[in-house]
Parts: sequence; structure tokens; C-alpha cells
Amino acid sequence: MDLSNRTVLIVGGTSGIGRELARRFVAAGSTVAVGGRSPQALSELAEEGFGTISIDVTDSASVASARDAALARYPDLDTVVTMSGVMLLEDLRDPAHFEAAETTIDTNLLGTIRVIDAFTPHLVQRGAGTFITVTSGIAFLPFPPMPTYAASKAAVHAYSEALRAQLDGTGVDVVELVPPAVATAGQEKVNPHALPLDDFATEVMDLLGTEPTPREILVDRVRVHRWAERDGAYDELVAQRSQALAMLPSRQGQR
Repeated sequence: MDLSNRTVLIVGGTSGIGRELARRFVAAGSTVAVGGRSPQALSELAEEGFGTISIDVTDSASVASARDAALARYPDLDTVVTMSGVMLLEDLRDPAHFEAAETTIDTNLLGTIRVIDAFTPHLVQRGAGTFITVTSGIAFLPFPPMPTYAASKAAVHAYSEALRAQLDGTGVDVVELVPPAVATAGQEKVNPHALPLDDFATEVMDLLGTEPTPREILVDRVRVHRWAERDGAYDELVAQRSQALAMLPSRQGQR
């Protein structure tokens, strides 16, 4: 993928990975707009020189309005990145977890679908363009304290595969970005093994810039997740990750 002279919309890019990738695309020579819900974050991004668009991916009307605003301001839009997501702990022994599950699915899966649906006609009509969906290493190697997060990201992976097949021949590519744990928003304190954001973004942009662009953007740190089942490590790694269930409030103090 030629990273220069593109016109990119990063939905959910107001912080963390999305915000850093926005900066990297600009540094590579592309025009970038960032969509999100936080007025304060959007204001800060506008001060950096980014185009900004208000969007709530859980609201179809908001997505449609954001699409119209984006295409009015950026008629040459050729790349749409779907970053919006939430990560919520859930105790499946407590029926109250269902609210978190609904929020997760509505944002991570249905939000992705809403954004893709909104921009597919434009990219297909152009005859060229790219969707970049964002999943997670947890899509392939579940993290038991966040069951619906894992399920939602696995679903986005499957959806990306189907989308790629259906858009074959239209000129619209589908690239799936699969992050490992990345040190954003205090993650470096929660997970000392999280990959530094700068290192992650550098590796991602290098992979995106290769020809042909990989269907899945897999930094080295995430490969153990992506290929755990193939390599015979899946059961052992899930068992190791299950130790993190102790972080659930109802399990604290239990042996």
C-alpha cells in the first residue's frame, strides 16, 4: 500500500493506537481525518491540524451524518479505518454481565458493520480503496476475563474475511490489523509486557507499506496469539491466561 497521498478516515482514532496511526499516516504524506465521540479529544486533534468528525458508532443516524460530513469535506476519501472498541471485564457467573456484553457487541461488532456499510457504496463507486478493520490477538487466543471482547473481535475477523470475498473485483481491499497488548492509556502499568506504542506503530506502518499489502497486519508480538492453535500451544496458553480471572471482583481473595 502506498502510504502517501491517501485520504484516510480513522473512526475511533481519538486516542491510543488510532491517534498514533493518524500521526503516522500524516507523516507519510497522507491527509487524515479522525472520527470519535469525545469533543475534548476532537478539539485537541483539530489543534494538531487533523480534520475531525463527530461520530458515535452505536448510533446509525450518527454514522450516516458522519459519512455525509466526511464525503462532503473529503470527496477523494479512499481509506477507512474502523478503530472503535471497548474492553470490559465480565463475570459470567453474574447475570448482570449481560449489559457489558451488549455494549461490547454494539460497539465492537455492530459499530464496525455500521461504518463499513456507510462507506462501502462510496469506495465501490470509486473502484479503488481500502477498509482497515481492527481485531485483536484476543480474537484468536481468548482472554477469559473479557469473554465478549474476545467474541466480538473474533466476529470482526470473520466479517472481514467475508467482506474481502464479497468485494473481490471491485478494487476495494480489506486489511485486518491484529494488535497484541499495546502500551496505551496506562496499559504499561497494568501489563508490563505490553508492546510500546511507538514500536507497534512503526512495525504496523512498515507492514502496511509492503507490496502486496498483507491481508492481516501481524506484528511479531501477536504471532503467538494468531497461530497458537496451529502451533499446538492453544490449550496451554488459554490455561495461563485463565489465571487472570483472579482480577474479577467476585474472585478476589479466592484461591
